[in-house]
Amino acid sequence: MQALAESGRALPSLYSEIAMKVNNAKDKPRKLKVLRDNNSVPLRQVLKAAFDPKIEWALPKGDVPYTVNDAPLGTEHTVLSQQAKRLYLFIKGGDNTLSQNKRELLFVQMLEGLSAEEAEFLIAVVNKKVNNKYKGFTANLVKEAFNWDDNFMTAEKKPSFPV
Repeated sequence: MQALAESGRALPSLYSEIAMKVNNAKDKPRKLKVLRDNNSVPLRQVLKAAFDPKIEWALPKGDVPYTVNDAPLGTEHTVLSQQAKRLYLFIKGGDNTLSQNKRELLFVQMLEGLSAEEAEFLIAVVNKKVNNKYKGFTANLVKEAFNWDDNFMTAEKKPSFPV
């Protein structure tokens, strides 16, 4: 990240850092603030995939055999915020033209492009174990932070006047 900062480019937030901030926040209002301060379409996509029980991953559960990218942060890494748009490839019904082997290969390649921390976070997302790795990072917290209903959709505001 230091290399990006020195080049003058905007620093994208690492989702693993956001998750650690949620984990380290002392109370619910602070956890909500972390999520709301980092609110973005890609973050909401990733968190919806992590917590929505209707979203099923088309990948094997558990540990993933991949080579950790140990390059210094901010040098030779992709970031999950930019890769979020490709996650549909790994969700059941997302792309039925991919063979399972190709899907798993693409996922391993994605993990190997991310920093070690971001890859660990993504594996927790896929295994639906974000709350196990980051305390207090729950579906209810995410729903409250983004004003989502139980279907992980924006809760509709009812008009204050009769219709």
